[in-house]
Formats: sequence, C-alpha cells, structure tokens
Amino acid sequence: MTLILKEINEGDRVPSLSYDVTATTVVLGALATRDWRPMHHDHDFAVNRNGTKDIFLNTPNQAAWFERFLTDWTGPKGRLGRMKFRMKGSVFPGDTMVFNGTVTKTETDDAGCGWAEVDVSLTVDGDVKTTCEARIAIPTSEDDNPWSRRGERWVP
Repeated sequence: MTLILKEINEGDRVPSLSYDVTATTVVLGALATRDWRPMHHDHDFAVNRNGTKDIFLNTPNQAAWFERFLTDWTGPKGRLGRMKFRMKGSVFPGDTMVFNGTVTKTETDDAGCGWAEVDVSLTVDGDVKTTCEARIAIPTSEDDNPWSRRGERWVP
C-alpha cells in the first residue's frame, strides 16, 4: 500500500506500532550503529557502573525505530526529510515500546513534493520516553515517487 498526500489530513492519527524490546533488540541496534559503549551490551556495566536498571536502546537505534514507524505508515514511497527527537527516559529489555503519531500539517512545496509533518511519541507503560517531530515526503499521486527527487526538486 502506498499512501497519497490527498488521503492525509491534519489531525489524522498514524496507526500505532507496538514492539516488545529484548536484550537482542538493544545489542543488535548498538552493533548496527557501531556503538561499542558498554551500557548498550554489558548488563553488569550498565547496572553496577552506570546505575541503570539494565542495558538500554542507544540514540541511533531509536532513530531507526521512528523511521520504521513512519515508513510502515506511508508505504515504500514515503521518504523521511528530517527528524528531531528528544529522549526523556531509557528503553530497556522487557519494555514494550509503543509508537503513536499525529499529523500536524500537510503541504505541497514549490517543487511539487508532498509533505506531512508528524508528531510522534515513544511510550512505555504510558510513560513518554522520547518525543519526535518528523517531516516525511508523501507521493502526491500514484505515479509520484519522492525517492526520484534530486537537487532542487528535493528540499526537506
């Protein structure tokens, strides 16, 4: 399924994504981003040296989860333009991450690229762990593909 810009309205909710975090989720995310800091793979270090309850998701891992959440919604033609987020708490093995989002704005820019701005939250047991503001390109028609835009036609 590919989402088209005219199908999206300000105030629309993005379907939730729920994921049960395991130690493997945390460790593989750290390895994939070459983050060798021990608080992301060594339980003893995280607990006894850092004073946290366990190993926890690193920043790039969370960024990847936000991108997955948004592109699961848009389909394969959705293209992340920009994203900024603020981490307020850690996500640990045994937690269930829940991602929720609301469309705050839609527009078509001067180059004809469709955009949706989305506020996203990552919560665990109802506690907000990270907030995110994202701008994602959405096709304006069935034959439009934001991934084909280059140069002046791509202005995130």
